[in-house]
Amino acid sequence: MGVVGYAASFEQFHPTDLLKYCQQAEGAGFTSVMASDHFHPWVPAQGQSGFVWSWMGALGATTALRFGPGVTPPGYRYHPAIVAQAAATLEAMFPGRFYLGLGAGEALNEHIVGEYWPEAPVRLERLMESIDIIQKLFTGKKIRHRGEYFNLESAKLYTLPATPPPIYIATSGPIMARRTGKFTDGIITVGAGDEKLKMLLERFTQGAREAGKNPDAMPKMLQVKISFAETLAEATANAVREWPNGGMAFPKADIRDPEDFEAMAKLVRPENYKNRVLLTPDLDEHVAYLQHFIDLGFTEIYIHNVARTQEAFIEAYGKRVISKLRWPA
Repeated sequence: MGVVGYAASFEQFHPTDLLKYCQQAEGAGFTSVMASDHFHPWVPAQGQSGFVWSWMGALGATTALRFGPGVTPPGYRYHPAIVAQAAATLEAMFPGRFYLGLGAGEALNEHIVGEYWPEAPVRLERLMESIDIIQKLFTGKKIRHRGEYFNLESAKLYTLPATPPPIYIATSGPIMARRTGKFTDGIITVGAGDEKLKMLLERFTQGAREAGKNPDAMPKMLQVKISFAETLAEATANAVREWPNGGMAFPKADIRDPEDFEAMAKLVRPENYKNRVLLTPDLDEHVAYLQHFIDLGFTEIYIHNVARTQEAFIEAYGKRVISKLRWPA
């Protein structure tokens, strides 16, 4: 049985409200949460940027959901050792329920520490070195590390879970997809065209097999974006107003400020959301949309409703979407 998860948008909602939405989602049949890790919202109007690592402890204590960050970039705001400590603590408190979602990061959130923001190949090198440090610390041994980007001086995690949390990597390119299969436990990506998604899964599978793993047993997580409302016009208007970044079909990792995204948002038109955000009030179309990704091979689908209508969306999915999805045996 696959996973239908709720995507908690820390850019848009107060953490107290997100906790309430996740509790409602659990009652509606969602079984997992992917919570964004942002220092800034994409645009000022989204209005929030709570600290997800504080909040995940509250989520674990007040629900039985599985959960993790989607995603945390190690090596800028957080040293990899601190990410390892935080992840080990949550898994120790909530065994079998926490996953560590990691990614290369975006300047929007990471430039705040005042370091030079590197080019994409360097960002991936930093991510791979961070993963190595985190995995070593998960062994419980005392670790010393002198790397190209990070140092670790006689560090040891004393609070450890019985089993380390799985590490899932967000990726959108072939090289990192293969590395993800080879060196970690699962892949995270976002909705895209079929050919790109098939390529990412193929490269992930290749990497897993190179490492002697069974790719069929490894999570393949997809976050999809929808705008749910009672009419198409309302769903469209909500997306343009609340999530203009979803209509920007260009790389965003080097843009530093919400105000810059706000300026670009003036160029976004409803047609820019095609194949990027599902805009429809028809729940049967939602079922077909999600089923298509399941049929492509994804084992976990996380739904981000970009509109403010979270309660109505959760209720509608609980009654008319989740139970209609068909997963491979």
